[in-house]
Amino acid sequence: MSDTLRTIYHGSDHIIKKPLFGFGKPGNDYGSGFYCTETLEMAKEWGVGKERNGFANRYTIDTDGLYILNLNDSGFSVLHWLAVLLENRQFAIGAPLARQARDYIVSNFYVDYSEADIIVGYRADDSYFSFAQDFINGTISVRQLETAMHLGKLGQQFVIKSKAAFERISFEGFEIADCSEWYVKRMLRDSQARKDYLDAERYKVMPGDLFVSTIITEEMKPDDARIQQHLS
Repeated sequence: MSDTLRTIYHGSDHIIKKPLFGFGKPGNDYGSGFYCTETLEMAKEWGVGKERNGFANRYTIDTDGLYILNLNDSGFSVLHWLAVLLENRQFAIGAPLARQARDYIVSNFYVDYSEADIIVGYRADDSYFSFAQDFINGTISVRQLETAMHLGKLGQQFVIKSKAAFERISFEGFEIADCSEWYVKRMLRDSQARKDYLDAERYKVMPGDLFVSTIITEEMKPDDARIQQHLS
């Protein structure tokens, strides 16, 4: 397989032989698109329901010449990922600090992904979404958020965004995901991440930890040395 030919999987409740451009919920992590993973096991977890089997659809895509925006690359911090998430997902924001944090992060850590053919980045499952909420509510620091995103061995999403990228997708087959196995694994992954978070991160503040209130009041930007310490 060439360096540009990638195998990707999409977990679903049905077989999808031809993903269609222009569909998908705009309120997903990175807006509308076809959400995949490069990990078969993650696709099986994402495809099942509590009492419903699912499918891990398998595809290949030739990425030669396509613009892949990887939010985990050097040069981006977890705050850049958060800015994209805040722009697309609906957060339960009530406290004044959280509203101010949302506006500040989106304005100052904005990532222009409008020209991206593909976006690679974290997937905000329920537990991971709650970690992001804790950060904008001032409960945890940048370091704690960054660490929390790796708990439970969260998989990365590989999101097909552009029409050009959709035209490169080739359906290669599927595997059935049994809900009795993969829903349990999905729930265990989520609950383990929450447990690890509560045990090790939420209450463990370290010297130099940077909270969103400081980022706002000191008008910190992505090139601030303190932010640079948290680059991926």
